[in-house]
Amino acid sequence: MIHGHVTAWVLALILFIVAIFLLKGGKEKGAKIVRMILRVLYLLIIATGVGLLFMLSNIDLLYILKAAVGIWVIGLFEMILSKVAQNRKTSVLWIQFVIAFLLVLYLGFDKLPMSIFYV
Repeated sequence: MIHGHVTAWVLALILFIVAIFLLKGGKEKGAKIVRMILRVLYLLIIATGVGLLFMLSNIDLLYILKAAVGIWVIGLFEMILSKVAQNRKTSVLWIQFVIAFLLVLYLGFDKLPMSIFYV
């Protein structure tokens, strides 16, 4: 299930970047399709994340923090895409995104014992 979760995150990140380029290129219809696919991936990410939490016998506070930050990243995906679509300023959202994304990667790949790289 961990690999499914990571795969969904990677796909979501790639589609997020594609959606931004489509919006900046003026291709509204293509961007709308990519955003709908992204929303399905959000559900998959959340479902696999909840599944991973339920696999644990002892849920540590760091897992709850990672879940909260992961939902924050998903919210930032949507907020950034909607601001880009409206041609509004997104610099504060990008700063939040970088911080939240780095934190979720740190927790997921380094700090938590359920990580695929944990030794």
